[in-house]
Amino acid sequence: MKTEAAALPALRSRAADFVALSKPRLNLLVVATTAVGYYLGSLAELDAARFTNTVLGTALVAGGASALNQVAERRTDALMRRTRTRPLPGGRLQPIEASLFALGLAVAGLLLLGFGVNLLAAMVAFATLATYVAVYTPLKPRTSLATVVGAVPGALPPMIGWAGATGVLSREAWILFAIVFLWQMPHFLAIAWLYREDYARAGFPMLPVVEPDGRSTARQVVAYTAALLPLSLAPAAVGLTTAAYFAGALALGLAFLALAARFAQHRGRDDARRLFFGSIVYLPLIWALMVATRV
Repeated sequence: MKTEAAALPALRSRAADFVALSKPRLNLLVVATTAVGYYLGSLAELDAARFTNTVLGTALVAGGASALNQVAERRTDALMRRTRTRPLPGGRLQPIEASLFALGLAVAGLLLLGFGVNLLAAMVAFATLATYVAVYTPLKPRTSLATVVGAVPGALPPMIGWAGATGVLSREAWILFAIVFLWQMPHFLAIAWLYREDYARAGFPMLPVVEPDGRSTARQVVAYTAALLPLSLAPAAVGLTTAAYFAGALALGLAFLALAARFAQHRGRDDARRLFFGSIVYLPLIWALMVATRV
């Protein structure tokens, strides 16, 4: 009995480590953007089964991609304070079992999308997986441009949702993609600035690492946030949302731009932290506005 009692916590801990490989908190945003993309594309009554398959399939593919990324980066994760306790660098899981788990998630998600939704949604999800694992991850230790490349798979989930609902990738889907793409840049540059010592220790040439004075980082933060402002108004311009969305998105965009400008001016840790948290608030509010004001 004592042996059985001792084994149960160990099994729970091991299961928790496998769950951690899929980065569930981070991928909650992926699930949300996929759901919003599906809802915005559903002009008729929402098909609950297709919607569920789209969201669940995307979540599985995203979890698989995150796990494969951790397998590839297990050595560099061990050098960074914020990642060294992850299951692989912590020695609690082995690379082979993590790889099999990751591939199982990804394949299950692609099959669910392909057979339970449509081929286009599965193809966009596969593109997300391939660019994240086979392009972005190998580029991270080589160039600061990896951040831009990584924003591509990060912006594809709303397109998966739109494709799942409509079976096509119309201009509205590309607008959703562009909004998330531009949003990611100030978001991730703020993270890179906050953890630049960690990235330098691991050998990742993030922009704040290769140009430590922060001027290039500041310019890019402002440029991407400024570009996001007019683009965020496009859903109203193409008739996807109402004028109420236009007003709300304009106010949110100006507030986000103000945080970016403050960071660019001072480049302090507190300013980067405000920009980061501002970005976390901005995107859900934009999605909520779109959902509430969909035509």
